[in-house]
Amino acid sequence: MQPRNMSMSGVVDLAAVKAAGEAKAKAEQARAEAARQGGGGAVAPSSLVIDVDEAGFESDVLQRSTEVPVVIDFWAEWCEPCKQLSPVLERLAQEYSGRFVLAKIDVDANQMLMQQFGIQGIPAVFAVVAGQALPLFQGAAPEAQIRATLDQLIQVAEERFGLTGIAVDQDASGAEAEAAPAEVPEGPYDALLEAAVQALDAGDFGGAVQAYKNVLSDDPGNTEAKLGLAQAELLARVKDMDPQKIRQEAAENPTDVQAQIAAADLDLVGGHVEDAFGRLVETVRRTAGEDRDAARVRLLELFEVVGPDDPRVTAARSALARVLF
Repeated sequence: MQPRNMSMSGVVDLAAVKAAGEAKAKAEQARAEAARQGGGGAVAPSSLVIDVDEAGFESDVLQRSTEVPVVIDFWAEWCEPCKQLSPVLERLAQEYSGRFVLAKIDVDANQMLMQQFGIQGIPAVFAVVAGQALPLFQGAAPEAQIRATLDQLIQVAEERFGLTGIAVDQDASGAEAEAAPAEVPEGPYDALLEAAVQALDAGDFGGAVQAYKNVLSDDPGNTEAKLGLAQAELLARVKDMDPQKIRQEAAENPTDVQAQIAAADLDLVGGHVEDAFGRLVETVRRTAGEDRDAARVRLLELFEVVGPDDPRVTAARSALARVLF
């Protein structure tokens, strides 16, 4: 799954960072408002687990995935591991209270969907977020592993797509919600993040860097601030560069670490993600000591700009590990 607002196919997508934050805030506000209205716009707990067939796949899964992550459980009546896994997923769907919806697909009755997802064995669990499919795991995994996978999925859906789930009307089943929805950071965080985005829009990269750092000083785990800081620092570095001169120096001096680092920054801003990563991995491979460490640190910084869930980051991390060890 390639998160939309983390795409680096063109220039660094700063506007999308702002859009994702706004989408997340609006979705959370709508969720909270529905809950305050006593279930207006909310769904019954029974709607969190649904049976899906080929005819209803588009509306029940694809369309719904634009509002909430949809986890798909591919199962069959004859499958013993499925009988172990399915009850766990159903219970967690209720426990997570609208953070995801569980769609159950009987592979015997829906062969076309099985083929479309490339299912080789069951149980198989996938997720669909904003219309994009992501394989999660296969087999009857331990509950701790399932929870960790779901937590990661929910985090990606919130941070990259602005999806915070759907409101659940617990009164519909006579039960109270066991966990309150996560709250959106209020007050100074919102103001500082907005100030940072405005500074970026105005080309004040130094101001943006400071605003993001102010957020992180109080909230070190703030994902939006981490992403924004990495992008602002990158743009500040390349702002006054002469691209032609930098690229020429890098081509003529392959052993010049600083020249390769500068060229990698330009590569990334220009959308050449693999080139930037490959250049720095190769620089790490051929250097030692402080030079190697400088190239490695810059590569890790560029990983932050693109995002840890991007497959290009995963591939580059593996390549880095091979040259280091």
